[in-house]
Amino acid sequence: MNIVILDGFTSNPGDLSWKALEELGNVTVYERTKACETIARAAEADIILTNKVVLGKEEIAQLPRLQYIGVLATGYNVVDIQEAHQRGIIVTNVPAYSTESVAQMVFAHLLTLTNRTEHYAIQNRKGRWTSSQDFCYWDTPLTELAGKTFGIVGLGHIGSRVAQIALAFGMKVRALTSKAADALPEGIEKVDLNELLASSDILSLHCPLTDNTYHLINSETLALMKPTAIIINTGRGPLVDDKAVAEALEQKALAAYCADVLTEEPPKDNPLLSLSNAYITPHIAWATTEARTRLVQVAIDNVCAFANGHPQNVV
Repeated sequence: MNIVILDGFTSNPGDLSWKALEELGNVTVYERTKACETIARAAEADIILTNKVVLGKEEIAQLPRLQYIGVLATGYNVVDIQEAHQRGIIVTNVPAYSTESVAQMVFAHLLTLTNRTEHYAIQNRKGRWTSSQDFCYWDTPLTELAGKTFGIVGLGHIGSRVAQIALAFGMKVRALTSKAADALPEGIEKVDLNELLASSDILSLHCPLTDNTYHLINSETLALMKPTAIIINTGRGPLVDDKAVAEALEQKALAAYCADVLTEEPPKDNPLLSLSNAYITPHIAWATTEARTRLVQVAIDNVCAFANGHPQNVV
């Protein structure tokens, strides 16, 4: 079998190994693949692994040898699933590999705002503390999380883990979820969207991107929130109207926006990048060594299961 990895660099920039795949066939790894290169590089592939390289109807139709597509992520919108199914092509993903890492990033962002540890570390490298007249100093507000209301949109694997951590901090957790109220873990209150927006001191987004959730956060929903509120988005960029959030931040109608995802990646002219109360990280919540190790291992296991006639994690 010919196995082609179209964009292996982000998942495995060299610190992990694809060696187990070599026992199954000829393996070709490309760090990155432009759209115009996809067909030529995948023409002889029986198996393709892709992260962000699109395999739409047009691409799949030009790959008659293709039997299997392994998505190196949980989301699989880069593949035309219907076209793949019609042609008998198995498509798999890697579910829930990054739950702990993404939940950790939520609170890395939140603690950046409430405790400002990096700010003070930088100040102290410049001698600020050594020149202080007192045993301590602070020049930013410092905020305790206990007692604050933590709102969550979506209680899947990641949203549920975030809820557990928020409860451990002593926060009141409210959620917008399709799950029944009496099925929720102790300490989590089910509310509707308007109530969630109005009551949340922190709002964290963990729902899928659908027609109903596209621009869930927009000028109208932002108007329902406290001007002291913080929004954290480690879900999908288009859950949020970036322009509307930027305007709210500039007008002090929102205290801060923390995001690991944006509508366009990499961003070009996004107004959030230049705002002092927007904290943007470059889509790295999933990229801890531990999470990437799980990702690569499950992706390889998926290929092995397919080769043995028992495909797993099929979408």
